Amino acid sequence: MPATQEMHHVLIPCENALLEGDLAIPPEAQELVIFAHGSGSGRLSPRNRFVAQALQNAGLATLLLDLLTRDEEQIDNETAELRFDIRLLANRLLGCAEWHRHSVLVRDLPIGYFGASTGAAAALIAASERPNGVFAVVSRGGRPDLAREWLAEVKAPTLLIVGRLDEEVLRLNEEAARFLKAEHDLKIVLGATHLFEEEGALEEVARLAADWFQGYAPGASVASERSGRARRV
Repeated sequence: MPATQEMHHVLIPCENALLEGDLAIPPEAQELVIFAHGSGSGRLSPRNRFVAQALQNAGLATLLLDLLTRDEEQIDNETAELRFDIRLLANRLLGCAEWHRHSVLVRDLPIGYFGASTGAAAALIAASERPNGVFAVVSRGGRPDLAREWLAEVKAPTLLIVGRLDEEVLRLNEEAARFLKAEHDLKIVLGATHLFEEEGALEEVARLAADWFQGYAPGASVASERSGRARRV
């Protein structure tokens, strides 16, 4: 971690909820990546914190966000219903984007979304409803199929990362990719399962995500080879 990196614990109002987030701003950061967790996870997820650290090392600011309040998390732990309320999660991301517009800390930084599991669907919905406000989206083991009716409206370049051994999620990502009209790519990490727990798998996710966000950052030149093809790495 850079010695001069700014760290902030932030509270973000979204409708009737107050969401907690961990904001990290490296020196001279030019973009902000907001993490959308899913399937019972939150801002303390070790996997997303690992990826966030890699993005910070690459010069990107990150916001690890709890999309549910503590009371909602208790309900979800018992029922697992809120983690699949994609519309609720997307609305929370849109509320976070509104907070971003007024935050003196990050309001000048363009937004990208990094979504995991059901959080990826929420990120894609939020991106579709804020088409000029999101510069890129990355999904890790995500469920873009849950956002199928919104996919054609997504304008942000979108990267889908799936483990080769996560066969059902891979099939769902391949099907969902057909509905994306924006620049997109599907990267398949060989030997990886859903949580990318295998040696080197999460490091590959982090590398791919950093490359995508940096490549599509406002002002960056984008190689035409990136879009529209599935590649195994």
